[in-house]
Amino acid sequence: MSDCLFCKISRGEIPSERVYEDDKVFVIKDINPQAPVHLLVIPHAHIESLNDLSEEYGALMAHIMGLLPKLAKEQGLDTGFRTIINTGRGGGQVIFHLHVHLLGGGQLPGF
Repeated sequence: MSDCLFCKISRGEIPSERVYEDDKVFVIKDINPQAPVHLLVIPHAHIESLNDLSEEYGALMAHIMGLLPKLAKEQGLDTGFRTIINTGRGGGQVIFHLHVHLLGGGQLPGF
């Protein structure tokens, strides 16, 4: 989508502080962090939400899940971390491009 914020960041049209990037995903620091470490893992492909995943994205999602612990370790999150995927307006999704929040550092609040 040409007007999607994360698509624009992916294409380099909007600057970002990238922590990691490969041909499938890019990782940026959240501009409104909710923890000392708050990263967003974002696929380059525009997928609106978890509701829009199909079998063709299985390898992509496996890639993201495998990347999360590596990123956490690089960020010094040795005692643990939290991942969140907000899905739909009712689930708190604000930007409608699938992304995974990686949070950690300090004591995170419980649910």
